[in-house]
Amino acid sequence: MVKKHNFSAGPCILPKEVMQKASEAVIDFDNGLSLLEISHRSKPFVDVMEKARSLALELLGLEGKGYKALFLQGGASTQFLMVALNLLEKRAGYLNTGTWSSKAIKEAKIYDDIYEVATSENAGFNYIPKGYDIPEDYDYFHCTSNNTIFGTQMKSFPDSPIPMVCDMSSDIFSRSLDFSKFDIIYAGAQKNMGPAGTTLVVVKEDVLGKVSRKIPSMMDYKVHISKSSMFNTPPVFAVYTSMLTMEWLKKLGGIKAIEEINEKKARLIYSEIDLNPLFKGYSVKEDRSNMNATFTLANGDLKETFDAMWKEAGINGLNGHRSVGGYRASMYNALSLDSVKALVEVMSELERKA
Repeated sequence: MVKKHNFSAGPCILPKEVMQKASEAVIDFDNGLSLLEISHRSKPFVDVMEKARSLALELLGLEGKGYKALFLQGGASTQFLMVALNLLEKRAGYLNTGTWSSKAIKEAKIYDDIYEVATSENAGFNYIPKGYDIPEDYDYFHCTSNNTIFGTQMKSFPDSPIPMVCDMSSDIFSRSLDFSKFDIIYAGAQKNMGPAGTTLVVVKEDVLGKVSRKIPSMMDYKVHISKSSMFNTPPVFAVYTSMLTMEWLKKLGGIKAIEEINEKKARLIYSEIDLNPLFKGYSVKEDRSNMNATFTLANGDLKETFDAMWKEAGINGLNGHRSVGGYRASMYNALSLDSVKALVEVMSELERKA
């Protein structure tokens, strides 16, 4: 069976070798027992969890800097709530750049006052706000590094005078950053790291324990840290596959190596969008995401023809989000440059035919 060019926004494409090893573990992981059958308290899986947590800190350059890595459940959506429960005492500032940051704001408002330091809603979230101030007397500042739906990405981050929290669900491990600028990083695995079912949370321990409210055990970062991400039964398959993906990335050369590949993919697709008169990019150029390229057809009459062409070329998951329309090419770490070339060739062929 020919592997399709998978531009799906999530769950993400995974490296072939990761899929192979993960599938083998489902059949036989520990002397005739499946990964799905062994006790999560057994040494073989405890070793997996420890290695996954260690690799996350190593790849982010946060080893020995006061951070702990956790693999939790509930997706990034649960982190919208957990962040507020663990950090919000009086008021927090949020940068609103799209659907997911809007949802994070909604959840945090359940507990206390939330202030939007800036928003790009006035332009359909097609840009990242600049030049905003972060109040120094707030509990924390929250931002979303990459916006899958609108195709925007923060190219730089403020020097926050207060703890900074970042939702990196869709671009974790994709580019070099000074990750020590952040006090909490969270990312749903299914966008760039593994299958749906687990969420990576990286926490700087010294920001915890400063709220007066009682926090339910399952929502308390300190509880999960004390139990090494094993407070309750973890999602073993999702954690194991994420570990394999991080091993693959490390062997490739780490974040710096994958960043170079991701930049090549982004340059290729955006060059075609800008030079081909049949297409128009959605987000402003300076804020374009290297993970999710959003674009539309200049002539809607060509939609049926274009859709048939890219499907015939073995391309999958190209339709844009319903709130934006058009098309979205998600180019996560494991997507090859050849897949982007295949899409660009279809776009070029449409121009030749039109």
